[in-house]
Formats: sequence, structure tokens, C-alpha cells
Amino acid sequence: MKKRCTFAIISHPDAGKTTVTEKLLWFGGVVRSQDGMVKSKSGNFAKSDWMELEQQRGISITSSVMSFEYCNRAMHLLDTPGHKDFSEDTYRTLTAVESVLMMIDSAKGVETQTIKLMEVCRLRDTPIITFMNKFDRDSLDPFELLDNIEKILNIQCVPMTWPIGHGLDFRGVYDLVTKKIRSFKDSENPLEPFEMDASDLDHPDVVNFIGPVLKEKLQADLEMVDSLLPTLKMDEYLAGIQTPVFFGSALRNFGVKEVLDMFEANAPTPRARKAKLPPYDMNAEERIIEPTEDKFTGFVFKIQANMDKKHRDRVAFMRVCSGKFTRNAKIFHVRSEKEMKIATPLIFQARDRDIVEEAFPGDIIGLHDTGKFQIGDTFTEGEKIQYTGIPSFAPEIFMKPILKDPMKAKHMEKGLQQLSEEGATQLFVRTSNNEKMLGAVGALQFDVVKFRLEDEYNVHATYEPAPFVGVRWLKFTDKKVEEKFRDAYSSYIMIDGKNRLCFAVRTEWDLKLAMEKNPDVSFYMNSDYIEKHH
Repeated sequence: MKKRCTFAIISHPDAGKTTVTEKLLWFGGVVRSQDGMVKSKSGNFAKSDWMELEQQRGISITSSVMSFEYCNRAMHLLDTPGHKDFSEDTYRTLTAVESVLMMIDSAKGVETQTIKLMEVCRLRDTPIITFMNKFDRDSLDPFELLDNIEKILNIQCVPMTWPIGHGLDFRGVYDLVTKKIRSFKDSENPLEPFEMDASDLDHPDVVNFIGPVLKEKLQADLEMVDSLLPTLKMDEYLAGIQTPVFFGSALRNFGVKEVLDMFEANAPTPRARKAKLPPYDMNAEERIIEPTEDKFTGFVFKIQANMDKKHRDRVAFMRVCSGKFTRNAKIFHVRSEKEMKIATPLIFQARDRDIVEEAFPGDIIGLHDTGKFQIGDTFTEGEKIQYTGIPSFAPEIFMKPILKDPMKAKHMEKGLQQLSEEGATQLFVRTSNNEKMLGAVGALQFDVVKFRLEDEYNVHATYEPAPFVGVRWLKFTDKKVEEKFRDAYSSYIMIDGKNRLCFAVRTEWDLKLAMEKNPDVSFYMNSDYIEKHH
């Protein structure tokens, strides 16, 4: 059995993440276009951006799962949305991986969304490999970029390659370990770089290839690297303290193969994970589940509806954590406490899919879902546990959908329910008037819901802003406290998609007042802290 490597790509929008994804798949033998371009004039869009709206806007909206083999590893690559409005999907995806590729735009350095995503990686000490992209354009000085990452993200940078020039003068990268220059510019094989021994930078071949000016600059840079920068310690990389750094251009194929080789050689195999024991609340006991345990366990970190509109399908993405998953074997769905047989488990290359007979820790498989599954669901061979750490955040923007055609009420209800279950937005119902309310972290999430309701469910609606700035999930000391609170704040009470009571926040002042007046009521920003059942 090949060792698994499950990793995600994180970046700020426009750092070139989708391009890097395509190149990694290309080297893995998945995308076989002549030039490996993400989108050609013939309309071949990025393999990872399968949703029509993604293709129209040129951004990644959902997390895609792509599996391929490379050398001695079975690789599972999770491409995540870079835009902040879809950060919830990215946060959930990061719970399913062992390591991360962090993309930096070399002209801009660390940007806002990268900082937020790094904070999530820090929670689990996720090992990070860094790729400084777009060196074929005007870029910041490499030392400035390294300093930028270290100061802002508080992680020690260890360069593994070094850029030779930038912009129009970009000639390739110098491998600090092998002391070779690599370039795709002069390569006859699009999958194999041109290589040159550069252990002696004064050799005529090296000077002729990169030119005397770039040779002098490279020589001075390498002396500074050698005297000022640390060497890579594998234990510190695996602990998330050091990050190996690669420079290059995904568009021109410079430096991407070195990144993939680093993952193949050094990225961690599946790790142990924490799970709660019943009653699954915030005080529940936990146990550590090792990937080497004999019995199968796994959890759902993503649900996606209508990946193939012809089949109106819905797929739950499950991460295998321990044991072996076998097709047609019965597995235990912990939340419903029911056994079920999975007849057609899927493995993915973005929208392409194949049925898989068995899966092992680290593998990501798709389960056909008729509406039974939810994000965070745990599967076992009978043990009652619940995997932890899959976040659900309080939305900050709210919209009230108003149906244009009353005859489509059931269609809208089904569409909103399914889209909320897969995490596109959060769905709330006000208990006082049964009014439906959509909550989101970012405004673009509403655009996605509107587009998909029209495109997939033929539902047309207008969307009015609602006067809320957040929600808090509620927990009461007893039933009398709950009844008293519900009577006092009836117009502020909402129920979320999992039938949990929430307090709709109009202003921070309202929230503060409600908390002061009701000391027996707990208000939570993150639904992770709420008991599974009230």
C-alpha cells in the first residue's frame, strides 16, 4: 500500500493557486494538455474549478478534491477557495489534511486572507511548505519576502531553492541542496526541466546560461543565505515551526516540481486524531484514534450538491482516519445510530470520478447522499465517537429570500436546505413568524446561493437585507430559564439547520444587555461548543 499524503493549498485570491493546482496535477499525470495551461482559448477551464459560476468569475468558490499518484505516494490534493467570503469551506477542509502548501504572490508578500488561514493551520500545528509564485513578473527581493513571512506569520523560513533574476530576466531556480540550476525555458521535455551543475558558479557554462550580472547577484545572494539563514530540521518542519520555501512561476513551470518532490519525500503520513465520547458536549471525554487502529473510522468534512446536474447528485466527502474502508461493507453512522452499506464510494479528480473498492487512512472518498449526511458526521464500525474540530462560525451578514413565484415554495425550501447542509450559507428560521433567513460570512456567498437556486432548482427570488449583525448559539441551565428567555426575546429567537436555538444579534449593545440580564444563559459564537442535543 502506498503511503498517503493529504494536503491543501491556501493563499490570498489571485496568488496563482488554481494555476499551481493544475501544474501539480499535470506532474501527477492527471492533466495531460500540451502546455498545462489552466484555461485555453478552446474553453478548457481549470480542472479544479468545475462549477459554472467559478468558470465565469475566474475564482475558486468550493473546495475541490483531486487524487493522483506521484512516485511512491498516493496524493490527495484539496484545492480551497482563496476568497475570504468562502473561508468557512476552507477552514473545514483544513481539518481533513495533514499538511499545507502556502502560496505567496512574490510581488505582494503576505496578504490578509493568508494570515487568517495560517491561524487555522496553527491550531493543529500543520506542517507548511511555501511557494513564492510569479517570479516571471516584477517581484520583491527574495530576502524581503522571507523577512515578510517570518515577521507577519511567525514561522521560520528555510529556502530550498533560490530565484535567478525576476520578471523578464527570470532564468530559473538554483537548488540549494543539489547545487543545480533548473529551467523549463530550455527544456525539450515539458515534464522534465533543463538541469545544469552549478556547484562552480564561475564555470563558463553557468556564466553563459544566466549571464555575468545575474551570476554576480546569485553568488552574493547564496553567500548571504549560507551565513544568515537556518538549515531545514525535519522535526521543526513537521511541528509547523519551520517552512521550506521554494521560488518560481507556476505559469512557466519553474519550481513547481520541486514543491511536489518535497511533499512526496517529506510530507507527513496520516496522523492521530481526537474524538469525543458520548454525550459529545464540551465537557465530554476524548480519546485519541491512531490511523493504525484496525477498525474503520472517518468523518464528513464537506457536502456538495449537483456536481453533475444531469444526475442531480449530492456527494458527502469523507476523510478516512483509521482502519480500512471496504465497498459494500456495513458502516455505522454515529449521529443516526444506523448501519448503512455504501455501494458506490467514489474517488475524485475534480469532477471526474471512479468507484473505489477500498480506502485507507488519509484517503478522501465520496458517498452518495440523499440528504442523510451532515458536515461533521462520524462513521465507525459500531463505536460511538464524534470527531472534533470541524468549525461552524457565526455569520455576520443576513438576507431574507422572497420568492417571486409562490408555486415554487417547495423547490426553494429544498434548495435552501440542501445548500445550507453543504455549507454554502447557513439557514435560520425565526420562531415568531416562521420567516427564513440566510446567514453568511461574506457577501459573495449570497451570489452563489442565488446563482445555484436559479441554475439547479429553477427558483427565482429577491433578497432583502435583514437587520442582524450576528447570531449566538444558546445554552440554558434548565427548562424554566429557556422558557423565560424565549418569552422575553421572541422576535430575536431563531432555529438553525440542526434545530439549535440561536439569538439574533441586532447590535453589539443588544447582545451585551441580553447577556447581562440573563446570567443563566450561555451565548456561543461557534456552534462547536453546543451540545449535540438540547
